Amino acid sequence: MTSRDYNMAVDQYADGVFRFALKHLKNESDARDIVQETYIKVWEKKSNIAGEKVKSYLFTTAYHSIVDWVKTEKRQGAAWKDEMAGQTEQAPFDLKETLDRALDQLPLIQKTVVLLRDYEGYSYHEIGEICELTEAQVKVYIFRARQTLKGILKEIEYLI
Repeated sequence: MTSRDYNMAVDQYADGVFRFALKHLKNESDARDIVQETYIKVWEKKSNIAGEKVKSYLFTTAYHSIVDWVKTEKRQGAAWKDEMAGQTEQAPFDLKETLDRALDQLPLIQKTVVLLRDYEGYSYHEIGEICELTEAQVKVYIFRARQTLKGILKEIEYLI
């Protein structure tokens, strides 16, 4: 990959990588850090990356950075916030917020494959490359995630 290819990758994919990280981390600062770390790693490995594979490489690198971040946070004792627990007052219904809360309850791999498929539009094959899974595994994770989301959303429907 040339410097020109790298700059084009920044222009074309930085927003997508940021959205992907933000959906996982729920913190803009942390998501920006993931994007920066991802692009630094791509720059360091640019001579080994084919220009047509840069998008897949970016999301794969971002995914692994997110996994590392989550492990580090858990090790340091920072728990994922369960925004649903302890809510006592009824807030106005917000579909986006409700979907985000439901996504947050999924295991990391399920959340990742759903975000890549439904938010970023990747094919099963591309998701498999990014997450180092077979296409069959990707389909199973997506199916299970959607089933879990369906159950969560039904529970929320009863609360509303």
